[in-house]
Amino acid sequence: MYLHLGQDIIVKTEDVLGIFDLDNCTVSKITRDYLARAEQQGRVVNVSMELPKTFVVCASPKKADGVTVYISQISAATLRKRTNFFRTVAL
Repeated sequence: MYLHLGQDIIVKTEDVLGIFDLDNCTVSKITRDYLARAEQQGRVVNVSMELPKTFVVCASPKKADGVTVYISQISAATLRKRTNFFRTVAL
């Protein structure tokens, strides 16, 4: 099954490692540091030019470290419903 993240970006649901709400998760310094490091390493893909609401961490066998972070304007709740992810993980 596939998950549409916005614009023309689609990922396999089996590659999704986590779906995180930006408002809730970026309160933590650990999460902010993780996102900053991912950005510096070129692992972040901004899916939309609109206000971001969610970041999705996906396994990426094409990348050396195996992880890609997608920033999406679609809410975390909507993406979770689309993938049947009901467990929330806060960093």
